[in-house]
Amino acid sequence: MKGSPRFRPWRSRSLKARQLTAASLGLLAFLMLAGFALDRAFAETAENNLRQRLKSYAMAYADSIDFGRDGSLYTPELGPDPRFHRPGSGLYAEVVLPSGHWASLSAEGPLLPEVSGMLTAREERFEGPLAITQIDGSEGEVYRYGIGLIWAEREPEAEFPYTIYVMEDAQTLAAQVRVFRGALWIYLGGAGLILLLLQAVILQWSLRPLQRVIAELVRVQRGQLQRMSERHPRELEPLTESINALIDSEREHLERQRNTLADLAHSLKTPLAVLRTQLDAGAGEGPREAVLREELDIQLKRMNDLVSYQLARAASGGHKLFSAPVPIESTAEEIVRGLEKVYAGKGVLCEFEVAPGVQFYGEAGDLQELLGNLLENAFKWARKRVLLTASPGPAAPNRRAGLLLAVDDDGPGIAPEDVAKVLQRGVRGDERVQGHGIGLSIVQDLVRDYRGELQVTRSQELGGARFEVTLPPGL
Repeated sequence: MKGSPRFRPWRSRSLKARQLTAASLGLLAFLMLAGFALDRAFAETAENNLRQRLKSYAMAYADSIDFGRDGSLYTPELGPDPRFHRPGSGLYAEVVLPSGHWASLSAEGPLLPEVSGMLTAREERFEGPLAITQIDGSEGEVYRYGIGLIWAEREPEAEFPYTIYVMEDAQTLAAQVRVFRGALWIYLGGAGLILLLLQAVILQWSLRPLQRVIAELVRVQRGQLQRMSERHPRELEPLTESINALIDSEREHLERQRNTLADLAHSLKTPLAVLRTQLDAGAGEGPREAVLREELDIQLKRMNDLVSYQLARAASGGHKLFSAPVPIESTAEEIVRGLEKVYAGKGVLCEFEVAPGVQFYGEAGDLQELLGNLLENAFKWARKRVLLTASPGPAAPNRRAGLLLAVDDDGPGIAPEDVAKVLQRGVRGDERVQGHGIGLSIVQDLVRDYRGELQVTRSQELGGARFEVTLPPGL
């Protein structure tokens, strides 16, 4: 429907983009898993170190405290760490007895978590984080380690069970983990960036043979090389050999097709010429002979037109893949010089509007046939002026540019309803004009061979007919 948006086909990502994306995602996943594993390992190690440190404080208290015969507790004046003697320092100790408990000076002020009772002999317990209330009223957390012990003298009846609890502010462990995490992600991020750059370099290096194949194939497409070379990695050899086999097979097939058509047309040309000679040499003048001669003349003329068309198609039918580019301006100038001699009596002036460097990616014979028929038709119908326009057509990535060709004349033009009839084989726009009526049909067939489009409209510049050929991007 006119005006509807064009469907844009989905284009897959390049191999380089696919590999780089997949490798980057894999590397990112690996770094995240490695970071998570290292973070957990460090957190568990730091927590275990905290437990061992608290245990060492508890055992230091166990070695320094003493009991009287009546169960009274004697504590050392100095603990294993000076922080035990500073209120709210973040390091606390408690000793739980059957008849009460003792707390270090640092425990004065903060509201510590209640102990769950005494532990049995040699029983250890590590808990946390547990909530506490600081001296300033803010909330905090601590880790707590407890161990059950028995103090005894030589007499069995002089034994006193007790439990030592040592607590430390959780911010110490959190600060260690936070510092480690910051350093970990900085180093992992730097390592990931370096690995990504190294990965891109390695990918570029590994894809270089494939890029050389692509560059070589582009040169073959442009006609700068006849076939792919054999200097490629083993993995790409089947691809390049298949491309070469396709090129060779296509060229051989096209050559056989042309030879077959040419041989057939020439083999028919000779007996037709003999029949024409015999017909012209006939002496009969009766009514029956005259009717027979007229009928034979019509049929021979039709057969001769068909053979002429097939000869022209044999010369231009089909086109090679990856043909060398053909300059348009020089080819057109050669054709126009011949037409100016044929139509010298009309004094037609042919003007060129050819973009610099524009080329026809096909065979020279196809371009000559295309321009020859269009220009000859224009000279035939023009009054005084003919205009040839050539410019680059639509482009596509990794493809040869398309082509826009247009031939305008200042003749009577062609009515829209007569366009389809004019392009039919053997039909002439005016039966009084000499010709076989197959030139424009050859143009149409050639344009179809190149997957192009032929449009016949009225010329906006010269007022006559305008034949416009659009060829799409080629291989």
